[in-house]
Amino acid sequence: MVQSQEKNKPKLLSPKVDIIFQILFGEVGSEIITKKFLEAILNKKIESVDLSQNIVMRHENIGEKMGVLDVLVKFDDKKFCNVEMQLIEKDKLFERILYYWSRIYTKQIKSGNDYVFLNKTIEVLIVDFEIDSLKDLEYHTMWKIIETKYRKNILTDELEIHIIEIPKIYKLIGEKQNEELVKWLEFIEDPTSKEVENYMNENEGIKEAKNKLEGLSGDERLQRLEELRLKAIMDEKAERRFAIKKGLEEGLKKGLEEGLRYNIPIDVDTIEKGYPILCA
Repeated sequence: MVQSQEKNKPKLLSPKVDIIFQILFGEVGSEIITKKFLEAILNKKIESVDLSQNIVMRHENIGEKMGVLDVLVKFDDKKFCNVEMQLIEKDKLFERILYYWSRIYTKQIKSGNDYVFLNKTIEVLIVDFEIDSLKDLEYHTMWKIIETKYRKNILTDELEIHIIEIPKIYKLIGEKQNEELVKWLEFIEDPTSKEVENYMNENEGIKEAKNKLEGLSGDERLQRLEELRLKAIMDEKAERRFAIKKGLEEGLKKGLEEGLRYNIPIDVDTIEKGYPILCA
């Protein structure tokens, strides 16, 4: 009987897909989930969270092509945190982070108002890939504006950026597996794992998130939205692979033409292996 019930359960939607992530953490009613998740990211106690400024995405007419879906959290009455889940690496990644942070920060006051009404704003970017320029850093990094020449003092506490790279958690070899944030990332990566089942017994937020995800997973419209988003992601990845392949082919052709033009000896086997062509 139990096995029959298990078979009838719908396949769980993926929390990594932005539309599902946004509904799971951004809807009114997800306050406990989001509070516990933010506490794990910021490593501090949070008294309250307000999710009322987010659009309820499951009721919107959303197609395959969507913009950035994020979760805006107002916490402890006056601070703001914007959380974004990203599966594909975008160009100018850090510039985008600063842009989204600045929009939330400046929207807190209208023209002519006093700067005293501006409150601390935090940007959190969670990515499902490793960022080349951060390859020697840990899976979770936190950034501020600091003085670089003398004492490394922080200029202001108003700006705070967190970057979290999910693939790096598998390189920890158990050393940080007890960190609360790692547990949350394992849930986002695979909510069906045995590890997540164990975490549910000790983490109220993960238990609440898993229960909500099970409820969402039975919604046929959300199943379709997830399918559309995954299709869009796969298409974008395929387009990028084609663009890279095309660029390499054109580069190879141009290199051969230049070699013939200047009568430079060229080892075609070396070129096809992707090594650079040295021209005199």
